[in-house]
Amino acid sequence: MRVLVLAGRRLAASIPTLVLILIGVFLLLQFAPGDTVDAMMAQMGGGDAATARELRRFYGLDLSVWAQLGNYLWRLVRFDLGFSAIYGKPVATVIAERLPATILLMTASLSLAFFFGLILGVVAARGVNRWPDTLISTLGLVFYAMPTFWFGLMAIVVFAIYLQWLPAGGFEDITIAHAGLSRTLDIAQHLVLPTLTLGLFYMAIYLRIMRGSMLEVLNLDFVRTARAKGMDETRVVVRHVLRNALLPMVTLIGLQAGTMLGGSVVVESVFSLPGLGRLAYESVVQRDLNTLLGIVFVSALLVIAVNFIVDLLYARLDPRIATGA
Repeated sequence: MRVLVLAGRRLAASIPTLVLILIGVFLLLQFAPGDTVDAMMAQMGGGDAATARELRRFYGLDLSVWAQLGNYLWRLVRFDLGFSAIYGKPVATVIAERLPATILLMTASLSLAFFFGLILGVVAARGVNRWPDTLISTLGLVFYAMPTFWFGLMAIVVFAIYLQWLPAGGFEDITIAHAGLSRTLDIAQHLVLPTLTLGLFYMAIYLRIMRGSMLEVLNLDFVRTARAKGMDETRVVVRHVLRNALLPMVTLIGLQAGTMLGGSVVVESVFSLPGLGRLAYESVVQRDLNTLLGIVFVSALLVIAVNFIVDLLYARLDPRIATGA
């Protein structure tokens, strides 16, 4: 119960942060040249000034900045994200169509990074200053230093064009009617390269954090006591070391949830994935303010939800958090 109370307090404290983020993004976008009507007129091949004034009046762009901000926040209170003039449909509908691809990409990439970062970090710590540690640390440094867009392009060249093992992009094969398991496997096949591109970068971070955390915990007194009692080394690592060493890893998940959303912009653009990252890029280019603010709102909610889960896991791993010790 104390864990839920603690998590509830963190959740309530994040609401003002969410509002401040929306206000900040809204005001920053006002400094950018042009607006939604300019983008619409460009798509239509031009138009007269009277048509532009009428469109600005229709979309409320003729009001002052503070009036527009007040209208937007009032719509949010009523769970209305507004209407996308560029896509011609409600913002909620546009985001709902793109959200599954981003959630699948983030979940797959985070799972890959966390699992292999954990395993490789433990292996490196157990073989510190020997060849396994050197090899894993070198690979981690390579993946961390390699730009994600370059790795994605090289992955397309090797695995999609040269070897022809995997599709070069997209979310699924739209030329074939899929359903059930067949569609699931097709989507999974399309997500392999994007997941590797985004996940390997974060795996490099996780394995370094896990290696350092393991080395620190292995030298603590309670570990030496367990060894002195004759406990098997594998049992010492699994029962005593691993649980304490996982704390920094779990914390890092919450901190990097927003960073991973930002990284998805590049990955989704390289692999033509119809996700929130690519939608955000298109919205900035087309000056679709309502859609961009809706993406920021939904992304912030995703980060808050991830941090809420992380708080629960952290309290589970470290009982001192739940008891307030």
